[in-house]
Amino acid sequence: MTTTKPKKGDLLIAEPSIIGDISFNRSIVLLTDHNKEGSIGFILNKPLNYTISDLIPELDASFKVYNGGPVEQDNLYFIHKRPDLIPNSVEISLGIFWGGDFNVVADLIANKEIDQNDIKFFLGYSGWETNQLEEELKSNAWVVTKNTYEKDIIEKDYETFWKEKMLELGGDYSIWSNAPENPSYN
Repeated sequence: MTTTKPKKGDLLIAEPSIIGDISFNRSIVLLTDHNKEGSIGFILNKPLNYTISDLIPELDASFKVYNGGPVEQDNLYFIHKRPDLIPNSVEISLGIFWGGDFNVVADLIANKEIDQNDIKFFLGYSGWETNQLEEELKSNAWVVTKNTYEKDIIEKDYETFWKEKMLELGGDYSIWSNAPENPSYN
């Protein structure tokens, strides 16, 4: 289940050791690209207090918006599982796609042809320069796992996701599954 060589489509699970890191504490990141020039991904389990209609008032929809990461937080990104409806999508892996024609997405939302189980929106993204992610892996900041949820990861319950992954990893990770988010509260 775990791997040491990340690839596009894998999940990065924040190690408990990065507690205190404002951006990535208890994060699960979907790697949308990984190559010799660097890596890009989106944090899947950090909802913001916005809906898509808060950001784009013309869209009358209550789709949650997530903190995708600390880079370019003024830009909206999305992943989805409907390339049949959204042109210019780029496949990440396992039926998950990144981006596409946003005007078409807006029309699909307005016409209720896609819902929150089909698409996930993010402000910002997570990015690593050449070898930066590899260095973080060597320092045990992340655990890399395959995305066993495939395209259904879009529907995953964000509130319990990190805890579930800690329990799945077992061993010492199980202990962390019940630790408070901020250990000083203990």
